[in-house]
Amino acid sequence: MLTLGSSQTVNRFRGFDFAKLIRCAALPVIALMCIDAATTVAHEGHHHPESQHSADQHGNTSSTAVTTSRPNTMILPAPPAGDDVFHFVIYGDRTGGVPAGLKVLEQAVVDTNLLDPDLVMTVGDLIQGYNETDQWTEQMHEFKEIVNRLNMKWYPVAGNHDIYWRGQTSAPQGHHEANYEKHFGPLWYSFAHKNSGFIVLYSDEGDTATNLKAFNVGALQNMSDEQLEFLQSALDDHSDRDHIFVFLHHPRWIGGGYEGSNWPRVHEMLAKAGNVTAVFAGHIHHMRYEGEKDGIAYYALATTGGALHAEIPDAGFLHHLNMVTVRKERISVSAIPIGTVMDPKKFTPEFLAEVEAATKIRCRQTSPELVFTSDEVCHGEVTFSIKNPGPRDVDITLSNEPRTSDNGWQSSLDHSHFVLRSDETKELTFSIARNAGALGKLLIPKIRMQVDVLMDEARVRLPTIDQYIKIVPGQVPASFFSGNPDQALMVTDEDSAIRVESKNVPLHDGPFTAEAWVRPSSIQGYRGVLAKTENSEFAIFSNEGAPEFSVHVGGRYVVAKSQRPMIVDQWTHIAGVYDGAFVRLFVDGAEVDSQVAHVAGTDRSAVLKRKRNKLPLYIGADTNARGAPTRGMRGLIDEVRLSNTAIYSGPFTPAPRNTPTPDTVLLMHLDRSAGPFVLDQSDSASMGSLGTSSTFVATPPKSLAATPPKD
Repeated sequence: MLTLGSSQTVNRFRGFDFAKLIRCAALPVIALMCIDAATTVAHEGHHHPESQHSADQHGNTSSTAVTTSRPNTMILPAPPAGDDVFHFVIYGDRTGGVPAGLKVLEQAVVDTNLLDPDLVMTVGDLIQGYNETDQWTEQMHEFKEIVNRLNMKWYPVAGNHDIYWRGQTSAPQGHHEANYEKHFGPLWYSFAHKNSGFIVLYSDEGDTATNLKAFNVGALQNMSDEQLEFLQSALDDHSDRDHIFVFLHHPRWIGGGYEGSNWPRVHEMLAKAGNVTAVFAGHIHHMRYEGEKDGIAYYALATTGGALHAEIPDAGFLHHLNMVTVRKERISVSAIPIGTVMDPKKFTPEFLAEVEAATKIRCRQTSPELVFTSDEVCHGEVTFSIKNPGPRDVDITLSNEPRTSDNGWQSSLDHSHFVLRSDETKELTFSIARNAGALGKLLIPKIRMQVDVLMDEARVRLPTIDQYIKIVPGQVPASFFSGNPDQALMVTDEDSAIRVESKNVPLHDGPFTAEAWVRPSSIQGYRGVLAKTENSEFAIFSNEGAPEFSVHVGGRYVVAKSQRPMIVDQWTHIAGVYDGAFVRLFVDGAEVDSQVAHVAGTDRSAVLKRKRNKLPLYIGADTNARGAPTRGMRGLIDEVRLSNTAIYSGPFTPAPRNTPTPDTVLLMHLDRSAGPFVLDQSDSASMGSLGTSSTFVATPPKSLAATPPKD
């Protein structure tokens, strides 16, 4: 039996459902370690002196202390001296997965102590952050209490979660930079260990003049002249060493949203030094190896307790630490999940592309929809088509989703197993029925598909896909939407979200409005309130409680953001408006942000079309590329309405209950269901599918704060 925190067995996680542990977590997380703010700090049997000469537990001395150009910061200890060959460990991001992610961090400390490296490095995002000082301080102590159990010294890197301020008050200059330097150490620094140099850089300086910080805007990702001067000085200090290792949070070399930063200048400095061996970063929550450029190997780590975008260990989506072995003439880097060693160099862009192609395999129903009657009877034949679009053969298993038979459904599909070659298509037909008087709640039946990608050296098992069988309700009475008690959808997990198929969201390409009432029970994490995204369409998100409205126009997401989080257990009305020129966000009837939809050089009089997709809309969650719910919110959601017009252009008083208009294309009161569906009171007559744990509950009265928040 596995006990987290135990040091009894090395292979303790082999066969353990680690993903299940993380699914219990509310948010993303990151794992690393730090030092106290006092000048002299002792913890777990070792001592951090202020002196530039220190001794390790064996009496070996190190004459090179940590150096920094940052003033008024706590002093970090020098690493121990010893022979030339050594090992160090690197932890990935720990952001999200609270509280389960902290359990992962605790286990990482146990693993690291068993491996017994010389020291531990991090790549940032040590605490959840995005809050004010009181909450930040509590999380800092929680983190350090765990990592101070390490038997060796550890060194922090600042990430956006450690630095960015979010709260009811305006951010102080530098956000949490002062708190970080007081409790963790300098934002950038260097030190030497044996005959290697270590340099830590800070990748979230932002714009000091405006106090803005962001990691997806090129102009806000430049390293300052002050930091670059320090970098050059550190490179000069370590010029005679065998290796230099560089650590930062954001892997700016991968392109994408990092375009426009001055990373090329940084790389030029590293390459010119001639002895920089490797650069390590995190943030993207999956392993990625870019190969060597000018003799420098570039690695991105996945997570050490952080939230995973997917659970595919063999494709680099896993919880791990990196072990680096350093010798005079070379280094080796190993990724260690639990009791195994993985080579991160196999996760090349080509390898990831082959796995990504397999993730697009779908089981699509080609037969007509089945109809269930008012007495919940339904029967017929169903045909599904499966195509493998990727270059690799795949092993596929189809079966009934376990809860299907528990809810009165009978199916001739039992267990079908076959190999689907590259570019091959297979059809499968089976019967399904539900008789009158069947026990159990009427839920939409699903079939389960398991896909294993047959790679050269191993299988890559992808997450299972549960595919709904298409059924629709028969006629409902005209009084269906009247006289119902006021209720709302309670969202407790992703299975609580309501799924609306893309064809049932008839928004046109022009101006539109998306709105809902939201009463969060928790504001942690990046959560979907009303979302149809995955690189196109639109969404309302809650970013650590702060509402955001995203619309994909002009080849990019245009995002209007509130700077203030919602209040837990209080109703908030959120409305996102795209009027053809601007993306606007209204909170409780007040406009809190607007962003220009057009890009430079385009005709500003033209209405940009939204990029469309066939993914479902989720009420209470976001959608991933496979059409499954992810990043579910926590709390109540009510009165969801989509309209083919820009309804709001100025302040307004949100209505507690909406009524359909000629422009309404979706209106869900979320008061009651018809079998496994929620029905739409617009001329579209659309519907949404209940999740397996969807629940409607009586709602507290909807009322706004006396003074609506203004950003």
